[in-house]
Amino acid sequence: MSQSVRAVERALDILLCFRKDHPSLSLTEIAGQVKMNKSTTHRLLATLESKHFILRDKTTGMYQLGFLFIELASITIRDRDVQRWARPYLEELSSQSSETVDLAILDDCDVIYLQVVESTQRVKIAAAVGERLPATSTASGKAFLAYLPEEKVKRILDQGISRLPENTLVTREKLLEDLHTTRMRGFAISEEEFEKDINAVAAPILDSQGTPLAVIAIVGPSYRMSHERMLALGKMICVTAESIGREVGMAALPVILSKSSISNPMEFTG
Repeated sequence: MSQSVRAVERALDILLCFRKDHPSLSLTEIAGQVKMNKSTTHRLLATLESKHFILRDKTTGMYQLGFLFIELASITIRDRDVQRWARPYLEELSSQSSETVDLAILDDCDVIYLQVVESTQRVKIAAAVGERLPATSTASGKAFLAYLPEEKVKRILDQGISRLPENTLVTREKLLEDLHTTRMRGFAISEEEFEKDINAVAAPILDSQGTPLAVIAIVGPSYRMSHERMLALGKMICVTAESIGREVGMAALPVILSKSSISNPMEFTG
């Protein structure tokens, strides 16, 4: 085995040290698990950190997996045969709600729509497949942001909040408060935030770590999509999102959560 191949193997061994029950590890713990001396382990960790595969807490010195894995998960979900496994669920949800249903992923500060099942009603709202919209002012985007690590959310917000209609949550504080509410109830609501007279509700498909891989949304005209109706539709979307997660083997976590079932909800500090 060549030295370069051996280095790759060792780097992969380091990444495989991190598990659900051990998300953060010290240098000593990692070196012990991969059976390497600390200097070699530290050198490999530094390389992984420079490529954003690893994050190091400067205060505690503990290591954890980097945000790049979230981005890679988005690529994976985009490359799956979405038509095969998601569309039947989207069509069923559209039939039940009589509104347009779509599936989207997060790409930097925007959501990109992969699948759209249009409502059969004469007055309907629908994004185009491949269309890109700002995450901070859409239900789909907020459903993503509510479940991302706080540092990643702050990085996205640092790039600015899209100021669209008068109902857009233009302040950082208001948006963070809305994201906390979204996480507590399991789905996001947008009431004319992206475009006047258009409402939407969205819920994420979560992996076993609680990371959002994709989002399902129902969108329609505001006169049909009242706040009360969106609350009911949100619970319906959560059930669909969980079913899709099970179908594709993501071991998705339940997303219909109550305050009593969350021991340590993510607190955004702004």
